[in-house]
Amino acid sequence: MEYSGRFILKRLIAALALLALCSGCTVTTVLNKKLSGNRAFIDYWPPDANGNRLRLAVKDNIDIKGVITTAGSELFQKTHKPAQTDAACLAIARQRNVEIVGKTNLTEFAVAPSGINEYFGTPENPLRRNLIPGGSSSGSAVAVASGMADVAFGTDTAGSIRVPAACCGIVGLKTTHGLISIDGVYPVEPEHLDTVGPMGRDIAHAVQGMELLQPEFAATYAAAKAAKPSGRNIRVGRLKLTGTDRNIDVAIDEALAKAGFQIVQLDDGFREKWQEATRDGNTVASAGAWVSDQRFQFALGVTPRTQSVIRFGQVNYTTTYRGAIARRRAWQQTLSNAFERVDVIAMPTLQKTPPGLPLLNLRIGILEALMLQVQNTVAVNFAGNPALAMPISVRNERVPVTSLQLVGPNRSEAALLNAGRLIEEAMQLTALQRKKSRGF
Repeated sequence: MEYSGRFILKRLIAALALLALCSGCTVTTVLNKKLSGNRAFIDYWPPDANGNRLRLAVKDNIDIKGVITTAGSELFQKTHKPAQTDAACLAIARQRNVEIVGKTNLTEFAVAPSGINEYFGTPENPLRRNLIPGGSSSGSAVAVASGMADVAFGTDTAGSIRVPAACCGIVGLKTTHGLISIDGVYPVEPEHLDTVGPMGRDIAHAVQGMELLQPEFAATYAAAKAAKPSGRNIRVGRLKLTGTDRNIDVAIDEALAKAGFQIVQLDDGFREKWQEATRDGNTVASAGAWVSDQRFQFALGVTPRTQSVIRFGQVNYTTTYRGAIARRRAWQQTLSNAFERVDVIAMPTLQKTPPGLPLLNLRIGILEALMLQVQNTVAVNFAGNPALAMPISVRNERVPVTSLQLVGPNRSEAALLNAGRLIEEAMQLTALQRKKSRGF
């Protein structure tokens, strides 16, 4: 039986509300008074004012030796011991003597796309302070967007790098599943979805971040630039999704045209399969939260918001999870077939501008349910492919930027960043030409 997206959303909101009521939530917001500023960091170590080392921020579900990995949770902060070793993904950064400036904030256990954290405080969106920062890697995005770090590491299970990058106007790269080790990373759904990736204020910084995660990436990126030096060498499959704000679709089309790509319109059949993969990916991500965190569903010190997400994951795990996993291989083949005709696939990262922070924080996950309807990210995780989110200008919206998402074949991170570079350069040229035409 097929259900409409609106029907599913209504059922999800009702389920989350019921679960939250059963856990006795209250209409309050708890803030950690010890923290100040934009709350991008849970632990912040100011860099050397006279130094010129690259400043790296690390999401606080990634182990750093000698520091408690809180995973955004009051419970973990109060009960866990400092990590005995670094996570594997920090090895290159340590070898290159990069300056790690802190552990960044996130939604508790990295299970929510809003970026809200009731205990440590919610990082403030630099674009507009009344908008959500996006999650779960909210602190990493805000640290980069506010200039407190040059590069940040985030994790992406269903969009947790790309969504906050889109909300805060920066670049975020979800890497191919299995490319970067997740040893020492607190899991959500490691078997099929979890990844580590870089975030930066522009393509060049995202490249620097990727160079800290994959050996020899600099050479791979140089080869990608040499192989596709201009947009006319790149075939872009344009995917248009129902429900997208018209201004955002226009901005995506203009950005692709300015870069001079060969545009191929993807058909309704592919869109339907993308939408099915989105539903399946959300099911698998939700079930993963249950598998990883079920022991905390009634734990003191875990917020009702997180508990509701965990318990809804149990519903998915016992009802729809196995069917979703059974369809995964077919979806991977569908994407593989598409990449025989195009080099990358383009669409908005978010179908609308970032939602505002709730006036009353009911802490029951309704905002999380709404975000699942807005983000176009989880179908990529479900396949395991890499994807890049990057800011582009948009007109007639409450913020002047939106986010373009580029999806590529497995292990095409360098090619995606090169395509992003061409878009970024084309937009910069257009902005310069407009400035000159106005006499500035």
